[in-house]
Amino acid sequence: MKKLIMLPLLFVFGFALFSGCATRKGEIMKGETTGEYIDDSTMTAKVSALIVQDPDAHLFKIDVTTVQGDVVLQGFSNSKDTEKRLVTKIKEIRGVKSVKSLLRIEERK
Repeated sequence: MKKLIMLPLLFVFGFALFSGCATRKGEIMKGETTGEYIDDSTMTAKVSALIVQDPDAHLFKIDVTTVQGDVVLQGFSNSKDTEKRLVTKIKEIRGVKSVKSLLRIEERK
């Protein structure tokens, strides 16, 4: 009788043990240390700070979205040069995989 009870318990315990091994959003991936892990909200904050510090870009409304290291910029810029400078600087931020710019050029008068 004990064998019949123990077998289902082992199955349930084993299933519970291994079902927790899947990586969920926000967890550190295998091979990354806590110091190396940078989440999307941190990257978004760094990109936003970079935009605020830019001599031209800070004058325009630019929304930043980051999903799994992919950064998307939406809004306005005063020139293609400003846009190119921002994209280049953003790509240098640790953890950024790609940058997609959907910025529209708007000349300020």
